[in-house]
Amino acid sequence: MGELKDRAKGLGNEVAGKAKQAAGKANDDPALHARGKAQEKKGEAQQLVGKVKGALGDSI
Repeated sequence: MGELKDRAKGLGNEVAGKAKQAAGKANDDPALHARGKAQEKKGEAQQLVGKVKGALGDSI
């Protein structure tokens, strides 16, 4: 079950990060754009953790 939870959180962070990046670009706010990029990368990492858990089992 941890696999799905991690992947869902990761997807949520990726979507939120992309939205922040777009808002930062539209409002000419480089700090918001950078925070969005960081959040998107965090989401990608969470999804990777979910994929690894799926491959190895939730016991890790």
